[in-house]
Parts: sequence; structure tokens; C-alpha cells
Amino acid sequence: MYDEAVVKCFLDNQLQLFPEPVAENMEEAEAFLGECFAVVCESAAEVWDYFEDEGIDMEGLSKGNVTEADEVFDIGDGRYLIVEC
Repeated sequence: MYDEAVVKCFLDNQLQLFPEPVAENMEEAEAFLGECFAVVCESAAEVWDYFEDEGIDMEGLSKGNVTEADEVFDIGDGRYLIVEC
């Protein structure tokens, strides 16, 4: 469901959102993302649109810094992973 780059990004950066690791390996990370219905967006603009569509509180965020939200992970290839749990 999630490609290797997405899963690795979450596994390597999960402490940006959680106080302790929720996954120890790629398989656990992929399972966790599936349980959370994590979303991959193709651009920062798509992240903004997703937040608006889902009614997510965007106080303090702008289109220019929406990717800095704790639940947004920069995959590194222009895509972003959104994890809400």
C-alpha cells in the first residue's frame, strides 16, 4: 500500500510526531500507517487542500508552511506523508 520511501521516511522520523517509537521495523511501520489511514500527498498544495477538506485545525499555518505541521512528513521526493492518529 505504501512504497518503501514512504515507510522508511515514517520509520526514520516517527519521533517528530510521537514521544516514543511506534514501529521498530519497516513491516511494523507499514502496518501502523495502514491502521492510521495515513495519506500521501503529491505536493505541499495537496497537503493544504487535504487539511482544508478534512477540517483539520490549521491555526498558525499558511500555504507556505503547512508542511511544517507535526503530522506532515517530507518524503524527500516532492511528496508528503500525513499521519493522523
